[in-house]
Amino acid sequence: MGNNMQDKVVLVTGATNGIGRETARALAAQGATIVGVGRNPQKCTDAAAQITRMTGNSKVEFLVADLSVQAQVRQVAQTFKQKYNRLDVLINNAGGYFAKREETADGLEMTWALNHLNYFLLTDLLLDVIKASTPARIVNVSSGAHTGAKRINFDDVEFKHGYSGWTVYSHSKLANVMFAYELARRLEGTQVTANALHPGFVATGFGHNNGSLMRTGMNVVQKIAAKKPEQGAATSVYLASSPEVEGVTGKYFSDSKGTKSSAVSYDVDAQQRLWELSEQMVHARVQA
Repeated sequence: MGNNMQDKVVLVTGATNGIGRETARALAAQGATIVGVGRNPQKCTDAAAQITRMTGNSKVEFLVADLSVQAQVRQVAQTFKQKYNRLDVLINNAGGYFAKREETADGLEMTWALNHLNYFLLTDLLLDVIKASTPARIVNVSSGAHTGAKRINFDDVEFKHGYSGWTVYSHSKLANVMFAYELARRLEGTQVTANALHPGFVATGFGHNNGSLMRTGMNVVQKIAAKKPEQGAATSVYLASSPEVEGVTGKYFSDSKGTKSSAVSYDVDAQQRLWELSEQMVHARVQA
């Protein structure tokens, strides 16, 4: 087991399966203390045991939370701060795809709440401990699907009208990239970096919550064309741990290489407007 991440504390959301679990496992293998977040208590217990068994690293624990619910995001941050006084890497990974429009317990559209507002709020709540742990890193798992969004739909970010699962998913992934860029700009000079990434098309449970027909279809496509989860996690692990990206911030990565995101993602005015809207939707004034 390498020790590149020895004495580092890493929080990974959506870490009970797929990319998140493989990211947590790989960083645990490098010696990091891992704090995973998952929604299902049994899956959290199982993932912690599996990661420890596979890596020999016992510094692995999970917090249980539904990150689509803002009160539970706040509880995760509070519990983390009670146990840890540093956070070297925050990996915002939890997310989902919803073919039909759903609302959270807060009455917000599910995709926007889980895929974007969760990233924004959790980062805000942990930013003080991240800043106290410099040099530190924030990693947003986005997707190449963000290129399918023409812009942030400020008139209707929750898609109360004209909902389409893929359109809404792409829209949330664009928000992930733009949030990373605006965050990086606001954190200039702090030694905290913020980057976004495309993990590739990966064989995970993505989309399996949308009924048996879609689950079957996704299984077939994934068997033919998808990366394995450990391959999909590679760029997240790279951005979390590699000396090559020390100090690199406000960038978008794919296959562990910097690349261009969509043209609209670089709209600074839209990035700032997204930040302000996000503050309103999580009822917080973010001091980044």
